[in-house]
Amino acid sequence: MTKTVIIQPSYLPWLGYFEMMYMCDVFVFYDDVQYTKSDWRNRNRIKGPEGVSWLTVPVKTKGRFPQPLNMVEINNDSNWRKKHLDTLQRFYASAPYFKEVFGAIKPVYEKEWYMLNHLNIELTRTIIDILGFEKKLLLSSKLNVPFFDNPAQRVVEVCKTVNTTHFYNGAAGRNLYSHRLFEENGIVLEFQDYHHPVYSQLWGEFQPYLSVIDLLFNHGEESLPIIRGKLLQ
Repeated sequence: MTKTVIIQPSYLPWLGYFEMMYMCDVFVFYDDVQYTKSDWRNRNRIKGPEGVSWLTVPVKTKGRFPQPLNMVEINNDSNWRKKHLDTLQRFYASAPYFKEVFGAIKPVYEKEWYMLNHLNIELTRTIIDILGFEKKLLLSSKLNVPFFDNPAQRVVEVCKTVNTTHFYNGAAGRNLYSHRLFEENGIVLEFQDYHHPVYSQLWGEFQPYLSVIDLLFNHGEESLPIIRGKLLQ
């Protein structure tokens, strides 16, 4: 059995993203589909003394929409990298694993990034290193799979290209994909049923659906078992 996940590169994704990554054999960054504005591709949520806040990577969109995700450029007119590091330090300096996690991600932010895709993938690689697992990572843009009128057909073709037997998709995919199409192509379609764990956070009442970075700062090496639902039960 080969289980595959196909999902867009996102900025500091949530816990469920990494549960999917851990559970699969092949992880395909779906990087050549249309970029969506005001979405998780260039922003995510963290928690500070005044509650939930957004970290947003500024990107160039004027006159460029629609554009594929792997062509989205970062707008470096503002010093967003320093702002993000300063915000993370201000919010999480007192977290139990701040030193270790901040030390791992800081070098990524110290590089000059021009393409959103490259930043997101490098941060994701860094996070799975912190979490302590390895995964085969591919880019859909490198697989030479054509586009179809039916977007689900292209996902099927990507699955076939990487020789998958099981396609593991997020819960939102229930509105996009039919079991019949995948079964006709010899692929088992599975949907994630993720139960968000409640873990210890700074700054008051627990807030779910934050970036995984919140969990990492607070729980360090326990983060992967927590993501998998093996702790805090």
